[in-house]
Amino acid sequence: MDSLLTINALKLVLLALVALLAVVIWRYSATALAGERDKLRFMRALALTLTATVFTLLSNHLLLFWLGWCWISLSLQQLLLFYPERPRARLAAHKKALSARAGEILLALAFTLLYLEFGTADISSITSQASIQQSIGLYAHIATVLLVLVALIKCAQLPLHGWLIQIVEAPTPVSALLHAGIINLGGILLLLFSPLLKLSAPAATLLLVTALTSTVLAALIMTTRISIKVRLAWSTIAQMGLMLVEIALGLYTLALLHLLAHSCYKAYAFLHSGNAVNHYLAAQLAEQTEPDVRHWLLALLMTSGLVLLTHQIQPLSGLSSAVLLVLAVTVLLMPSLARADSRRPWRVMLAMAYGIGLLALYSSGKFILQSIAPTTSVLSPLADLFTSLVFAGLFVMAVLLRYHSRQRFVNRVFIWLNAGGYLDEWATRCTLKIWPYQNKTADIASNLSQAESLK
Repeated sequence: MDSLLTINALKLVLLALVALLAVVIWRYSATALAGERDKLRFMRALALTLTATVFTLLSNHLLLFWLGWCWISLSLQQLLLFYPERPRARLAAHKKALSARAGEILLALAFTLLYLEFGTADISSITSQASIQQSIGLYAHIATVLLVLVALIKCAQLPLHGWLIQIVEAPTPVSALLHAGIINLGGILLLLFSPLLKLSAPAATLLLVTALTSTVLAALIMTTRISIKVRLAWSTIAQMGLMLVEIALGLYTLALLHLLAHSCYKAYAFLHSGNAVNHYLAAQLAEQTEPDVRHWLLALLMTSGLVLLTHQIQPLSGLSSAVLLVLAVTVLLMPSLARADSRRPWRVMLAMAYGIGLLALYSSGKFILQSIAPTTSVLSPLADLFTSLVFAGLFVMAVLLRYHSRQRFVNRVFIWLNAGGYLDEWATRCTLKIWPYQNKTADIASNLSQAESLK
């Protein structure tokens, strides 16, 4: 009889991440919610959510995995409604509930088709059979497409992203838990079933196109936001889209490294967001140097050389991963190079040392994770080239929005992006037509008024 619960190297890494996030968020919540009347209710819901996550990761049976997936959503719903009197919090929870139910139905259909295709509900048996096959049947193709749709919904990809932006009304620990942990479940689902995705070109193509579009739009919209938590929420959508793009291309090692790094960073960013004002004031007092074209070219040239050297030591997987690495490190090196001039040439050396350290850290992480989530092959050379061109276009557009926003065309794009492309408004109208939302704010206000009059 197959085991209902299993653990392997990938699950062990993910469980370690969950344990780390659980300890940090639990301790932060215990302090941040001190004095809250419903603190016990919050901690209970948090414990249930963390337990459900561990149960889902350990599950090796399709039914148990699906039950754990539903358990996570239901427990998280209680956290999102910790302040039920807030209209935006209730609307976000309502939209999240509808997308969660849709994802759960699609996941149930996918698991049913996988059972019919492989004749077993054991997840490890399904992936083992798929890993040694050269092709899969129709049921498996449809199931893999459904798994992709479930991952896109879970990762809040456009246009079903509005709830993730609006849950900033929930307590900060909820944002940290969701953005650093729960939202990664879409990527984790595809990593667990990667042998199927590798054999289904239609599913991988759907994932690539949808996630790449979401990544570009979310990254550009993020540049127009002022609120720290809203900006972080848009960043999460873009990062999740990028992780899904990496999975679609077959870059599983990079995707796992991305997942771990993003989780740790986003947990820190949300839990530390209360100090944003202090950081802003410190930046205003510090010397500010606006980078120009010379700095961008120098950073791009320096980073390209370092990435080329890294490629000679440890070959990169595909053109898109190299382009992404060059652009990411270029942006990180920019502040140091912008402050470098003839009086402080040592800053150039400092920036180079910083770039070498980043690439060394990246190479080390990739080397460690290679055996856990091995990269097989890029989806296709054409998909790799297309993704690289899109990344380059995103970089150029971000620079134009920052330095040439007064140009007529760029300004129009900025206005459209500042409105979020009006995508959430459309999605909200569709949501409310499918599942009408009863706003209880007016009823609460009426009850409060009646209570005041009775005093």
